[in-house]
Parts: sequence; structure tokens; C-alpha cells
Amino acid sequence: MPSPSTPEEPWPVRTVSRLIGDWVSRLGTVWVEGQVTGLSKRPGASVAFVTLRDPAADVSLQLTVSPAVLAAAEPPLAEGQQAVVQAKPSWYLSRGSLSLQAIEIRPVGLGALLARLERLRTMLAQEGLFDPGRRKPLPFLPRTVGLICGRESDAMHDVVENARRRWPAVRFAIKEVKVQGPYAVTEVIDALQALDRDAEVDVIVVARGGGDVQELLPFSDEALVRAVAAARTPVVSAIGHEQHSPLLDHVADWRASTPTDAGKRVVPDVAEEQARITQLRRIAWRSLDARIERQSADADALRHRSWRCVRACVDQHERDVAAALARVTALSPKATLDRGYAVVQRSDGSVLRAAADAPPQTPLHVRLADGSLDVTVAASAPGSGSR
Repeated sequence: MPSPSTPEEPWPVRTVSRLIGDWVSRLGTVWVEGQVTGLSKRPGASVAFVTLRDPAADVSLQLTVSPAVLAAAEPPLAEGQQAVVQAKPSWYLSRGSLSLQAIEIRPVGLGALLARLERLRTMLAQEGLFDPGRRKPLPFLPRTVGLICGRESDAMHDVVENARRRWPAVRFAIKEVKVQGPYAVTEVIDALQALDRDAEVDVIVVARGGGDVQELLPFSDEALVRAVAAARTPVVSAIGHEQHSPLLDHVADWRASTPTDAGKRVVPDVAEEQARITQLRRIAWRSLDARIERQSADADALRHRSWRCVRACVDQHERDVAAALARVTALSPKATLDRGYAVVQRSDGSVLRAAADAPPQTPLHVRLADGSLDVTVAASAPGSGSR
């Protein structure tokens, strides 16, 4: 080791590069997995160059591969394919660059891919990411629909057109990204997070028009699945593939069978809603009419009862008045007069009660049942009536 570097005694570039090479050489051989994003081989060349990329982290390494190692890969290596490589890191002193010298290449076949996806699905399910209870409900009428799709893709057209047929005023915030290949995962995650931060976006649709297992790998990527699970906005998966369901379908809040289905699911149908409003209005009117009829019947019954009560009360009072009148009539002086008696009064109006109180020549007023008489006492006798 050289003496420590200082501002006064810095290391030359060659020294730093040599030290890095020493550290890299100590690493030995490693097994590394990634996606093949570049494959450069020329006829007659002693080596081929392969770029191996980690799609979730946007990190890549360059491999140098001998023709023999490349030819031994089964199935043949192709761009976009997932591969596991045994390689030895090498540091190029003169260029100051790192490369991996491939010793063995194992392209990941369909069966292995499906097995690995199943293991990942099981792990994420055990964490609760696929629990139906954590799914968020979709809004009835979103202010803005976020759409993540391929650039100028049929999936975008299907979602937008079908949604606008149902609700012409629907608004979209569209993020066009790569939906396959090594850059798909990072672009989809970036678009998802941008739409999730937008307060106007109430639902996000991730759409692609199907594909084979290799093409759909980005939508089973663990980083993307976790990003969807962490989103606060409801997410609709519209990958459009029935045979091999990507893991995005399991973590999304709603799975649409196709982009067309997603367009129909995220907004209501204006014609259906108008028909429903019309139907509810009819039901309300019928209910109101029935209630008015019931209330009218109840009012008629109450009116009849009140009339009967009033009539009974009046009749009872009439009977009471008649009885009282009969009693008053029975006690009235007129009743006595009607029986043939008379009331004799002196000129001052006082009633004459004894003959002694009316000496001869006393003028008297006699009230009869019918009419009255003015008389003068001719004679009086105690104990006898007057005439």
C-alpha cells in the first residue's frame, strides 16, 4: 500500500485505478441476475458484449462473453430476456471501467420464471399485500382519471374512448411510458408516484394490451407491486391477460379484464344514471301519492270522528239545556198562573199576600196566565181569598 494520500501528496490516477482493481479481483466469481438489454456480437470477433440491467434499480453492468459461452446458452440469449450469469469482475486499469467476464450463462426459461413468480407471489401474500381487506373502493365519479400506458397504444385509446362514451365530461391525466423491456418498471413506478401525488387524480389505471410472460414481467416486479400497495390512490390493473395474471392484478384495488373493461369501470354510465334518476323519481312520486292517499283517508276518518264527537257533545248539551229549561219552567210563576192561579200586586208592585193588607177601595193589579186586570177591593175578609 502506498502512503496515505494528502492534498500535498495525492495519488496518481494509475495508483487509484490499480487499488480499485486489487479490491475487485478479491471479489472472485459471482452469480448475478438481470435483464439482457444489449447484445453485441460480430462475426469472427473473439468476444461479445452483453449489457445486464437491473430494471428495478436502473443499474447495469457490461459483460464480456466468449463465443463458446454464448453458444452454450440454452435457449439462445436474446434482448429483453432474464438471465443468470456466473462471472468474474474485472477492472480495466487503463480505462478505469468495470466489466464482468461471463463464465456461464443460464437464460431463465418460462418454467423457471413462473416458479420464481409463484415464490414471489407467496411471499408478498404472506406479507398481506394481496389481502382483499386492504383494497380501497373506487370513486363513483372521479374528478380526474390517471392513466399509465404505452406511448400511443391501443390500450390508451380503449380506456379513454370507452370512458368518454359512458361519461363524456371525464378528465384524464395520461402518463405514456414503456410497458415492456428493461426500463418499463422504473418508468411505470415514476408515473404511478407522480399521479399519486396529484390531488385531482382520484383513480389510477395501469393499462397494457396483453402479451406473453416475458413481456408482462415488469408488471410482476416486486418494486412495482410494493409501489402500488403503498399508493394512497385506488389503482386499477388493466393488463388484459387472462392466462398468466401478473402480480399487479393481485395487489391492485380492482382488476379489469381488458383496458376496455377498465374504461367502463372507472366512470358511471350517464345514460344509466339518468334512467336510474328517472326511475327513482317515479318511485318517489308513487310513494308520495300513496302517502298522500293514506293521509287523506286518515284526515277523512278524523274529520268524521270529530263531527261525530261534536254532534254528540251538542246533543248532550241540548239535552242538558232542555232538562234545565224544564226544571226552570216547572219552578216559574207562569207555570203556577197556567194552572189557574193569579198574582195580585199593589200599586207599588209588591205582591199581596194577605187580605188584611188590602182594605176596601185599595186598587190592585191582577196578573193572569193570559192577560191582567186592574181591580178595586170592595171588601175584605181575613182568611178568605179576594176577588
